[in-house]
Amino acid sequence: MEFTESFKQTGPCSFSPDSRFLAIAVDYRLVVRDVLSLKVVVQLFSCVDKISSVEWAPDSEYILCGLYKRPMVQAWSLSQPDWTCKIDEGPAGIAYARWSPDSRHILTTSEFQLRLTVWSLVNTACVHVQWPKHGSKGVSFTKDGKFAAICTRRDCKDYINLLSCHSWEIMTVFAIDTVDLAGVEWSPYDSAIVVWDSLLEYKVLIYSPDGRCLFKYLAYESGLGVKTVAWSPCGQFLAVGSYDQAVRTLNHLTWKTFAEFSHAGYIRSPCNAAIYKWMTHGNLICQNYV
Repeated sequence: MEFTESFKQTGPCSFSPDSRFLAIAVDYRLVVRDVLSLKVVVQLFSCVDKISSVEWAPDSEYILCGLYKRPMVQAWSLSQPDWTCKIDEGPAGIAYARWSPDSRHILTTSEFQLRLTVWSLVNTACVHVQWPKHGSKGVSFTKDGKFAAICTRRDCKDYINLLSCHSWEIMTVFAIDTVDLAGVEWSPYDSAIVVWDSLLEYKVLIYSPDGRCLFKYLAYESGLGVKTVAWSPCGQFLAVGSYDQAVRTLNHLTWKTFAEFSHAGYIRSPCNAAIYKWMTHGNLICQNYV
């Protein structure tokens, strides 16, 4: 096994989506290195403050740096080093920043979830969505990147706002039957939206894009609820992980449970048993797992 020489790092680091570059935060500097050698510095950018987060655009052309102590966001271009972008929300602050699927818009969430702002890198326009439910979650994009589902809350009620990612206009808004919405996720084929309640209330809801509730799933009552939810890549199954140490899988046609997998409460000894198969080739001894 070979190792490269060590490089200084004081903040986050991230590989580009095309796996060609590695961005490393060193205090207020962002060092972008070539992945093949890591010795070649492709670009070096200087921010106005210490870097708190780093996120690449989906097309690996742009990269944003979250300077949340300032609070501010700066974005850079690899192909145009002289191009710069600086986003400052003023007194509202910035709690989180993310890219849109088209790599030409940045979504920022202000402190205390006062508003979510969509900033355009093309025409410097911005669009506001009031009262987002969460800072770093509660936003999901369709697979084709044409629509976004954003969770909001007002008057003690949860809502889903569907926005067009072309004009960033709100297409529709519908209420969600949750006590304290925890997350939202589009299905892989963009035909349904799943939302789930907080850990104090076991509830998983499937909605159509027009706001119709297709199914409501409750595995049990009087216990901690949903821990995580994940779609299968084919979109035919939905896995729901719960705090009772079980995973329940739903079918996308009937939305009924067809499989349940439970994790053992404890692991009996020996817990690190392994079986080996030894093979000798001349003076070389090989060790294989069976």
